[in-house]
Amino acid sequence: MIRSIELPRVYPILDTETLARRGCPPETTALALLQGGARLLQFRHKGHYSRAVFEQAERVAAHCRAAGVPLIVDDRADIALLLDAGLHLGQSDLPPRDARRLLGPPRILGFSTHNPRQFAAALAEPVDYLAFGPIFPTRSKENPDPVVGLGALQAMKKQASLPLVAIGGITRDSALQVIAAGADSVAVIHDILPETCTFSTLRARMEEWLTLLSK
Repeated sequence: MIRSIELPRVYPILDTETLARRGCPPETTALALLQGGARLLQFRHKGHYSRAVFEQAERVAAHCRAAGVPLIVDDRADIALLLDAGLHLGQSDLPPRDARRLLGPPRILGFSTHNPRQFAAALAEPVDYLAFGPIFPTRSKENPDPVVGLGALQAMKKQASLPLVAIGGITRDSALQVIAAGADSVAVIHDILPETCTFSTLRARMEEWLTLLSK
């Protein structure tokens, strides 16, 4: 039986491509966000897992363990197991039922959905939370799924028996609307990063997000 989990309002995603483009080292970013109050982090790497990338992920995982905060790895069940982390799957990844057999019950397992049909099917999967989106246009994917909007999010919330993470183009300007539409948590990639990435500006941005969503 899958346990009930409570997700934090802010779900920061450390996307390695975005971090590299913005000049934000993953380890520094993770530590700054954790010190700013992040209660969960996702490590997202869409390319080849070189030794250097895995070592980055190991250091991020070490920061999370020291802070007592869950780390979620995107896509890769093998990397999640090696890091003793949770796992987030997309529609083209390993099926959640097979991933759960590998992970066992203790580790967090999340699953992305992009339309009502996928969402309804995902409710029967052995996962701990569901992501739904993109809510708004997003820059984090080369070929994004169609935008679903706030109305679809409201409709999915009425069906949801699991915590619901909204994803896709969410910023500080739109986050309160997304929460009002029913999201338990908002996943953020671009807007978790300040214009200039330093330890203090990253920590301050995390604090700004938490202050915003505590209203």
